[in-house]
Amino acid sequence: MELRHLRYFLTVAEEKHFGRAARRLRMTQPPLSRQIQELEAELGFELFDRARRQVELTPAGVVFLGRIRGLLEGLDQAVHEARRASVGEIGRVAVGYISSLAYSGITDLLRAFHERFPKIEIALREMSPQAQLDAIKERSMDVGLVRGLVDDASLASACVGRDPLVVVLPAGHRLAELKRIRLGMLAQEPFVIFPRQRGPAFFDQIMSLCRDAGFTPRIVQEAPQLDDIVSLVAAGFGVAIMPGSIRRAGRKGLAIRPIVGAPRATLYIVWRADDTAPALREFIGFVRSTFVKKKADD
Repeated sequence: MELRHLRYFLTVAEEKHFGRAARRLRMTQPPLSRQIQELEAELGFELFDRARRQVELTPAGVVFLGRIRGLLEGLDQAVHEARRASVGEIGRVAVGYISSLAYSGITDLLRAFHERFPKIEIALREMSPQAQLDAIKERSMDVGLVRGLVDDASLASACVGRDPLVVVLPAGHRLAELKRIRLGMLAQEPFVIFPRQRGPAFFDQIMSLCRDAGFTPRIVQEAPQLDDIVSLVAAGFGVAIMPGSIRRAGRKGLAIRPIVGAPRATLYIVWRADDTAPALREFIGFVRSTFVKKKADD
């Protein structure tokens, strides 16, 4: 039994006339009649009562029609959705992001993406940069947003933003009186920082900047979450160097100052180099174009 036989049967059942059905199918009547006869022979029962002037369904034909119509409608829907998936209009993308992006417009980004691609499901999870890279390589995550260049042949990446770094101080700190801070001024300060294993690239960038300023940071406290670092700084445990987006957190008890020379943390979007899923490609393209537009607007 071929799919075309079922479509021929449905058309004849709807038209109740072989001639009209043949015209609708853009074929002549004799071949259509033969196709229906072949279908009936294969099924072992008649579908149409041809004794009358108007073609009528047999009782078996009525039952068969009820099932076939739903089957063909479901098939058409499946083809339609598969076609949309093939061009990235529907699908699912698992996205990892670093905690600082909670203050950098990721909510607005996802809202805009959902408006553009309402049928693409986004599964969002806050993760450390290293955890994102591991999950992407293990295929439990499709794409990540991390700070720092990714050096892994199995992963592809693209720069999507540069965020000025700032010094975060307790509100009453003596350096809070300054409009800008030279990193060398922090040589004797205790530091609160992310553990290196959570984000090696960003950690190493901070260490390198401090070494270039003539000192090695005296780390007194490590905290895995951005909110934990901010809380420890506000409580007076030390100072921190963080992306400037932390300003949007609106936390009390902090003084946030730009760094002389305006060093920046680079944001990358990362995915598996061999992943060609259309929905993923749409997401990557949307993120890249959105950040480029945002940069132009700024």
